[in-house]
Amino acid sequence: MKIATFNINNINRRLPNLLAWLRAAKPDVVALQELKASDGEFPAAAIEKAGYGAVWCGQRTWNGVAILARNTEPVLTRDRLPGDRDDHEARYIEAAVRGIIVTSIYLPNGNPQPGPKFDYKLDWFARLKRHAKTFIKEDLPVVLAGDYNVAPTEIDIYPTRSWDKDALIQPKSRAAFASLVEQGWCDAIRALHPEKRIYTFWDYKRNRWPRDAGLRLDHLLLSPALAPRLAKAGVDKKVRGEDGASDHAPAWVVLK
Repeated sequence: MKIATFNINNINRRLPNLLAWLRAAKPDVVALQELKASDGEFPAAAIEKAGYGAVWCGQRTWNGVAILARNTEPVLTRDRLPGDRDDHEARYIEAAVRGIIVTSIYLPNGNPQPGPKFDYKLDWFARLKRHAKTFIKEDLPVVLAGDYNVAPTEIDIYPTRSWDKDALIQPKSRAAFASLVEQGWCDAIRALHPEKRIYTFWDYKRNRWPRDAGLRLDHLLLSPALAPRLAKAGVDKKVRGEDGASDHAPAWVVLK
């Protein structure tokens, strides 16, 4: 079973890229982020024609998350992260697919920091951690997939000092990610590639893609019930180099 996460950065603008990747990679489940489309603007017909059922939570202009399932319909279990009734941003969705619960997470960026946006990022992280703990307690097969907007360690960002003040690599951001993983989650890519510099995001600015000046922001965390099934994990890096590409590439795992 192949499960992927992909920040598509505007699903309608990048729809040809997405459909081409679906045909080539044939993932069984896909968590999408940054749809940048309202619910009614989601390209459901094109996704269905490609062989995928879908659930989504859209938001005009920015945010938006979805889960696609190949040759089946994902069963929606939650379309909001619990813990704050006043938070209406479309950043979390969760569905059951073939006996596994899969999330699509679009964690707040947090810039500029310090400030309210960074506080929101940390609060959101704390809510995610509380919700994730319930999966651990119930020993459920879960993949926490998504764009976490955190490069967890120094090898998850190209050698540079230019990002030192960015929310993506702040000690508090990294500590929040580490605290989540310490509940018992397996960071799939890092588990199989412990020393390798692997990136999932290359900013459009400053020639960062040609220079391979990337960050690993997109993660797939496996619950203890699933971690023993981890067979492969990687990033479809070449997708980032295509015409009209998102600034992210799909990250994926294969479960045996």
